[in-house]
Amino acid sequence: MARRRYVEVPRSDTARAEAFSDGVLAIVITLLVLHLKPPPIASGGLLAQLLNQWPTYLAYVASYLYIAVVWLNHKAAFQRIKAMTRGLHWANLGVLFCTALLPWPTALVSEAIAEGNPPDDRVAVGLYALIGAMLWVSWMIFFHVLFRHPELLEDSVEETFFLGERLRAFAGALLYAAAGLVGVLTVPALALAIFVLLPLFYGLTSHGYAQLPVFGRRLPPKQ
Repeated sequence: MARRRYVEVPRSDTARAEAFSDGVLAIVITLLVLHLKPPPIASGGLLAQLLNQWPTYLAYVASYLYIAVVWLNHKAAFQRIKAMTRGLHWANLGVLFCTALLPWPTALVSEAIAEGNPPDDRVAVGLYALIGAMLWVSWMIFFHVLFRHPELLEDSVEETFFLGERLRAFAGALLYAAAGLVGVLTVPALALAIFVLLPLFYGLTSHGYAQLPVFGRRLPPKQ
């Protein structure tokens, strides 16, 4: 089926957006490791101190996986994009803005849970969930721009592909909000476990649900 005709708007290639995005994501994922600090060491107590830092390790893994999923989704999206507009550049910057916030709630969660103060634990987990949900909302905007402007896509990509991606991002925002609610109302550590599990699913579906064998055929990637 022939593509519809669209009003021409100024466009650019994707090279600079991809290079800039990769640089930002590399810096953000590196910042996470700065929160893995050596514990105070008492004679013969190093192992116990290291084990007591388990919230820090769990928060690090959750955020590392989340940023890895951002990179996988970003890479998969740009395999299908042939041109950029100003609106799409701003949508991409929105994704990077929210991603760059992740080291902050990661540090707060790890420190709050390590201190063992339940009210602070709940606030920190709620903030982490809020940032996580905001990131998926930024993906919704990014995918919405692509859905509204299929002329920016490679010819092999179906015009409705990013409608499904938009719904997937909406589900992600709801799931992070629900995980935060679980952490605030029950056990904060349970929310952390959910934060670790959610990126695993979204990593597997970074090319869309059709990439999973149970959902159908694979979509051809951009050469």
